Amino acid sequence: MDWLNYHHLLYFWTVAREGSIAAACRRLHLTQPTVSSQLKQLEQSLKAKLFERRGRSLVLTDTGRTVYRYADEIFSLGRELTDAVAGRGTGGSLRLVVGVADTLSKLIVHRLLMPGVRLAGEDVLVACIDGDPDRLLAQLALHELDVVISDYPANPRLGMRAFNHALGDCGVSFFARTDLARRLRRGFPRSLDGAPMLLPAGNAALRSAVDQWFDGLGIRPLVRGEFSDSGLLKAFGAEGEGVFLAPTAVEADVRRMYRVSVIGRDEHLRERFYAISVEKRLAHPAVVAITKAARLSLAGVN
Repeated sequence: MDWLNYHHLLYFWTVAREGSIAAACRRLHLTQPTVSSQLKQLEQSLKAKLFERRGRSLVLTDTGRTVYRYADEIFSLGRELTDAVAGRGTGGSLRLVVGVADTLSKLIVHRLLMPGVRLAGEDVLVACIDGDPDRLLAQLALHELDVVISDYPANPRLGMRAFNHALGDCGVSFFARTDLARRLRRGFPRSLDGAPMLLPAGNAALRSAVDQWFDGLGIRPLVRGEFSDSGLLKAFGAEGEGVFLAPTAVEADVRRMYRVSVIGRDEHLRERFYAISVEKRLAHPAVVAITKAARLSLAGVN
């Protein structure tokens, strides 16, 4: 039995709908050679010519029109399926699938996501996937995620088409258990020289920024731990194992949840946040709400 490659069919259907390969490439976020190659493979598998060129335009052949009618029905059913299962959850809720870089403070991620979760007029079902940013971007490229929240923009060298939407930035606060914080508060930030420190793992954007900040001030802390999981880092800090950092925007939440005290703040040391998507112009209503509200979410100091 000959199996139909539905990826090839999707590219054909998109070219037919958009009217040109160039327009289809923009819609699919793919390069022109990729789409042209997939079209040729579909024609070879069907043993029929689907388009003919007339001047600068592509026109469907008789066979192409037949294939298009079937493809239109197939993908119409597919849209109904995704609306019923993926796009809408139980009770017709809007589904938002978010990839979250594991190095980010989950408190700040929660604050950033809330405008999308509480979208007016919608019952939003949110699914958060925590992981390595590069792995999340690969899932984004496969349309398994609606958006990735990260502390650094997508790397163009990864070879995928992705758009970085800056959400804003905020200063950083230093925390420790109350007894340690009381001892280090006087003379901050110089008091951090030789102090026990818990830091984000090396793949976090904040780690390189704080290392440069220490170097610029001539401060040499005693690094007691490095963590890719921000929650685990704070748990160690709450037990008095060392000083840790978190965005100033969620300072009150950190103090309350982990029963720690603030040593000091630095507004020159900034943590930046990005929403990464495969769309230049965001379409998902919850993601649009998140990006619009982000700067206000990051602005306040608690």
